[in-house]
Amino acid sequence: MARNKGGRKRLGDRKREHAITLRFNGTELEKVRTILQSYNLDFNKRGTVGPFLRKLILNGKTTKEKQIPDSLSNLSYQINRIGTNINQLVKVANYKNMRSPNADLEREIRTASELMLELIETINAKK
Repeated sequence: MARNKGGRKRLGDRKREHAITLRFNGTELEKVRTILQSYNLDFNKRGTVGPFLRKLILNGKTTKEKQIPDSLSNLSYQINRIGTNINQLVKVANYKNMRSPNADLEREIRTASELMLELIETINAKK
């Protein structure tokens, strides 16, 4: 004959391991209290709010929110990708400008040096 060990039954795979903490402001807490009172539950009694909210959430009917159509969702995704590409191009342009901020000045100095060399060569050729 099996003996009853007594005590609490083992939960096994039904054990609740995950916790979610909720915070309410004053008006929200009053709404929770009035809902609990409508079910004749005492808000101040330990162990009533958590199980009640769990049952309310898990057994309650949910309303499906209006969703954006897939075509608009895809459009917004593509616009986001274009924006990302533009940002990458601007970063590269700024980096190159930071690396040589006087690129135009360097090009003008190079052109002036080439002209000076041609001038010197023509002067030397006429001598």
